[in-house]
Amino acid sequence: MREKGIISPALQEGERQFEATLRPKRLEEFTGQAKLKEILSISIEAARRRGEAMDHVLLYGPPGLGKTTLATIIAQELDVPFEQTSGPILQKKLDLTGILSSIQPQQVFFIDEIHRLLPDVEEMLYAALEDFRVDILVGTGPGARTHSLPIPRFTAIGATTRQGLVSAPLRGRFGLVLRLKHYEWPELTQIIKRSARILDVAIDDEGAEEIARRSRGTPRIANRLLRRVRDYAQVRADGVITRPVAQTALDLLEVDRYGLDEIDQKIMLTILEKYNGGPVGINTIAASIDEEAATIEEVYEPYLLQLGFIDRTPRGRVATQSAWEYFGIQPRGRRSGNQPTLF
Repeated sequence: MREKGIISPALQEGERQFEATLRPKRLEEFTGQAKLKEILSISIEAARRRGEAMDHVLLYGPPGLGKTTLATIIAQELDVPFEQTSGPILQKKLDLTGILSSIQPQQVFFIDEIHRLLPDVEEMLYAALEDFRVDILVGTGPGARTHSLPIPRFTAIGATTRQGLVSAPLRGRFGLVLRLKHYEWPELTQIIKRSARILDVAIDDEGAEEIARRSRGTPRIANRLLRRVRDYAQVRADGVITRPVAQTALDLLEVDRYGLDEIDQKIMLTILEKYNGGPVGINTIAASIDEEAATIEEVYEPYLLQLGFIDRTPRGRVATQSAWEYFGIQPRGRRSGNQPTLF
């Protein structure tokens, strides 16, 4: 689950192809995110009835929740062409100019990791999003001139895991700003059962539920765990994923009953044991476990907050009573009852 380290291009491509086969193609097939789906459904239908391009959409939330999937679904529902790129790829204005100059009417243009656009590229995008034009500089020096090239109206969809890093001028040009939240385990159970049908894997309700409970509220992780449990069931069991089979396989993978992996546990044990429950700053935690602070904030902390294991305070991260109980650690200086001593 930890997305760190060197992964071969062949393995990355295999993972992408695997995930692509499991992605829903229509909004009605997309499980969870009910309010977001309702907003998108209304916007898509309104755009279809008017025969216009849909308003620009900014999707934000933790990794693996379906931002790219929703972008492709919007294009499918509108029955328009789909173009995909990402912020780090657009290194020069010319890169963006080439894409925008060939854009088609009502096309969906998806920019993943939009918060990583370079400033000069981002500024060029402003005119495209708001006025549907591309400004091209012709010539150099005193004789340089700017020419505006009109482009058809299109739908831009931006995706980011860090909304706070998207500049206010860019964010203000998106008509819809929608947040994806972590999934509840009943929703993940439905996703796992659907994926199992596509993969032709035999799984019962309890087996799907067990995988769902350990999937960190993330469909991408749920599908990857399903793949690993499928392998175990085929080799060590009779090919059917039941709760005991899923439990044994996931225990072997060191995925606990809340889906906490090695890094989650290091974060919590650092707060609980080294700093007696906090408060402790995110940079201090990152240095203690040899991990990037941004990775902790983007990938690990949202789920720990959802579980109610940590709280954010002005002074830093603080462990909750639930965390003390789950990890079976007693705060230093505890007197009586459940409250630690203040000192």
